[in-house]
Formats: sequence, C-alpha cells, structure tokens
Amino acid sequence: MKFSIFRISLIATASLLPLSLLAIIVFLALYSWPAIQYNAFHFLWINDWNLGNLYGNPITQHGQQIMPGAHYGIWFLVVGTLSSSFIALLLALPLGVGSAIFLSEGLPRTWGTLLSLFVDLLASIPSVVYGLWGYAVLVPFLAKHVYPSMAHILSFNSFFGGQPGTGYGLLTTSIVLAIMMVPLISSTLRETMNMTDPALKEAGRSLGMSRFQVIWHIVLPNLRTVLMGVSILALGRALGETMAVLMVSGNALNYLPDNIYSPISTMASFIASQLDSALQDPTGMAVRALSEIALVLLLIAVIVNIVARLMLWKRGYIHGQ
Repeated sequence: MKFSIFRISLIATASLLPLSLLAIIVFLALYSWPAIQYNAFHFLWINDWNLGNLYGNPITQHGQQIMPGAHYGIWFLVVGTLSSSFIALLLALPLGVGSAIFLSEGLPRTWGTLLSLFVDLLASIPSVVYGLWGYAVLVPFLAKHVYPSMAHILSFNSFFGGQPGTGYGLLTTSIVLAIMMVPLISSTLRETMNMTDPALKEAGRSLGMSRFQVIWHIVLPNLRTVLMGVSILALGRALGETMAVLMVSGNALNYLPDNIYSPISTMASFIASQLDSALQDPTGMAVRALSEIALVLLLIAVIVNIVARLMLWKRGYIHGQ
C-alpha cells in the first residue's frame, strides 16, 4: 500500500511539467482564438503589423471586431527571432566548449574550480543588466570601431558588407545573446568533462597521445549527447529572451534585415514593447494577436526540442543512455 502511494505520488509529480506545458498551450490557444480566426495562417509570412486607428469606431471583419486599418503580420518577427538565436548559438558554442575545455583540462584543478565560480556567476546576472551593458557599452563600441571596418573588409558580400548602421541590430543582438548562453554551455560541459573516467585519459596518455589528442579523441566524443542537450537549452533561452534584446535590437517594425547589421525585432521583445499600446485597443484584438505571437513562439521552442530529441534518437544517443 505504501509502495502504491509512493509510486502514485512520483507519477503525479512527474506529470506536472508536461501537464503545465499543455495547460499553457491550451490557454494561449483559447485566449488567442479570435485572433487565429481573424488572421488565419497567412499572418506568419506577412510584414504588416498595424494596430489601426485606436480612436476610431470598431468595425467587423471576418466575424471579428477590429479597429479601422488594423493588420497583424509577423514575418519580420519570425525572421528576427530565428536568425538572432541561431547566430547567437553559432557564436556561443565554440566559446562555451573552449572555456569548458580550458577550465576542466587546461588548468590545475584548484585554479579551474576558482575560475569556474566566476563563469557560473555570469549565468545569474539578470538579463536586463546584459541589456544595459549592451546599450551603454557594446552598441557604441561596435558602431564606432568594429562594424565600419568589418563592413569594409567584407564588402564583397552584401550580407556582411552592407551599411554598418548605428550599432543596434541583428549582430549586436546575437552577440549579447551569445554572451548570455556561454555560461550555461560551459558549466554543463565542464561538469561532464570532470566526470569522465580518469582511467580513459591515462590510457590515452600511455598510448603516446598529447593532452589535446586525449581531449579530442576521448573526452569530446563522450560529450555529444550533452552538447546537443545544452545547445537546445541555450537556444531556448535565446528564443525567449526579452529585455536584453529589446535594448539592443533596434526594435524594427515591418522590416526584414538586409544585412547582419540591420535592426530587428524578436517575438518576445515585441510582445513586451507593444503590450501597452495593444491594451488601448477597445476590441481586445491587439492583445489577442500578441497572445497568438506568444503561442507561435512557444510552438517553435517545442518543435526545436522535438527535432533535437529525434536527432539524438536517430543517432542512438538516447538509447545509449
């Protein structure tokens, strides 16, 4: 009897997370349903977000009340969110893996443990602090000293060699996100490296391998599953980051980036920046449209995680666990 109660308690506890995720998805779907009915699916690939005339009289279109001139298209948000997150991941992965190797294998254990504390502290810094640092320090520095030279050197490529702009934009956002992702990647990989069987390393050294060869051929192959998992976690943080992105992205409206320096907007930051204006819509359609954006963002995060799990399963890493 006690075992049955304990088992039921474990099952109930384990079910809370998937049920809470399902509850959030259901809530967003129900709350944004009027916007879904009005916008259909074409709002995903249209650049036309306009709250309309908030001082006019509501009109009825497609069975829903909206303000005159209101349109809700978010393709620029989808592009801004995905591009900044994936560029940030590309920047963060080598830095995270390199710092983990350096702290775990390149330093004496005492120094590695001490410096690891500072790396872990970076993960606890509020995102708004990163955003303020990016706004006050990174944006002016990149706009004045880095982007003009970078655009000149890479002028043969239109995506990297266009107008460097004011410092607010896609690349700056990606850099800030990457800095926020590095501690998560580094700390997770470092702990996994420390758990690698020392006998395997000693066996490699006895075969005449250098320290780098031991890391490359023995330590890193055991990190594939962990690296995939922590990459998805880091990507999820980048997809949902709000305040830091809001402060350095440029907050572009109905605008697709034509180069890596262009201003952008992401779905999370756009919801935060537009919520106050949307609340002025007496029909409530603007707020429900923002909820629809939140639903799309959540579904993207879920799909990314599902794809990652399928990749791990196909390669046999999940079975190996």
